[in-house]
Amino acid sequence: MTWHCFVTAVWVGSFANAYAPSTLGSFLRAFSFGHVRQLDAVAARFLTRLASRAPLISPPSAGQRVMVDIDDTIIEVHGYAKQGSGYGYSGVRGLNALLATVSTGQCAPVVVAQRLRKGSCGSPRGAKRLAADALKTAASLSTAKALVRTESAFYGQPMVAAAHRAGADVSVTVRLDPKVKATIAAIDDDAWTAIEYTDAIFDEQTNTWVSRAEVAEIPFTAFTSRKKTEQVPGRLVVRRIPDLNPAKNRGQDTLFDTWRFHAFFTTTDPDEYDTVAADKTHRGHAIIEQVHADLKHAALAHLPSGKFTANAAWLVLAAMAFNLTRATATITGPGLAKATTATIRRTLIAVPARIATSARRVTLHLPTHWPWENAWSELFARVCGPPPAPTT
Repeated sequence: MTWHCFVTAVWVGSFANAYAPSTLGSFLRAFSFGHVRQLDAVAARFLTRLASRAPLISPPSAGQRVMVDIDDTIIEVHGYAKQGSGYGYSGVRGLNALLATVSTGQCAPVVVAQRLRKGSCGSPRGAKRLAADALKTAASLSTAKALVRTESAFYGQPMVAAAHRAGADVSVTVRLDPKVKATIAAIDDDAWTAIEYTDAIFDEQTNTWVSRAEVAEIPFTAFTSRKKTEQVPGRLVVRRIPDLNPAKNRGQDTLFDTWRFHAFFTTTDPDEYDTVAADKTHRGHAIIEQVHADLKHAALAHLPSGKFTANAAWLVLAAMAFNLTRATATITGPGLAKATTATIRRTLIAVPARIATSARRVTLHLPTHWPWENAWSELFARVCGPPPAPTT
């Protein structure tokens, strides 16, 4: 079908009020830390309003949780003029961005909290406050119980306690300290269960996986060095894979199997998440790395200012733009609901239209046989159409 769409917009409102980059830079440099925190509050309310108009957070299936993932990343910068820049855990000079995302099994993640920190800071710095802010925003997006997933750098009583005060469970990778190693050694040899993993094969006759990776669990109480009211009971779920380091085993086979262990602490109910399900759910934490990559290919490709608070405000605006782009995609239907920002920008924002002006109005002549016709038409109808009828 030949398709011509004529989109009319008022010239002054649509095209005449774009500010120059220098003006935006002057505005951001005027920000103080208090202004950045106010912008954080605006971002949270903005996301809540977006979710009321677009299916950003699809309701999880029965028995599933809303996943809150927390992790940090280094944004590389160059030069000594950047306030707060330094060398962190990655060995790269930059600033540290701490992010929290919310997702379900049916939707892509959105950013619910963000914080910019100096490059040399430790990962858990400020994680307690950020977790509380993220869970507060997540509660406004979904009534399902949240599960906070983080890496071992955030394994600490303050962050876990903040999650518990907000009514959430945790799934946190633990460091292999002597206590954890002793707990792993106490696991019975018959407790290990093969799981779906790299190079695994499913045996249909026995209905089990034939895999080198195995999981087991054991009761565990975290933070026993603290007073009893601050200790957290739960489970230690351990995944083990054979240690196949050729540098150690070259020339002679080992007399018995040696293993590499990956353990995490979780407070979820074993009846809701058994050992295998808890391990698979925890590995899903890697989804936040996709958000890091997406942002670094967009607004966080660089931090434009030499002033720290201006860059902190830039991070908040980048998160707001990310969520707005995600909402734009979800309105068009499931085809682009989990697409990256670059894909959404190429298909829905960078529209190949011919602009014509008449009587101080702008008309966009869109191409015929355009593959994104239906998606763009749905978006235009939802955004520029009449408001929905009020419900009583």
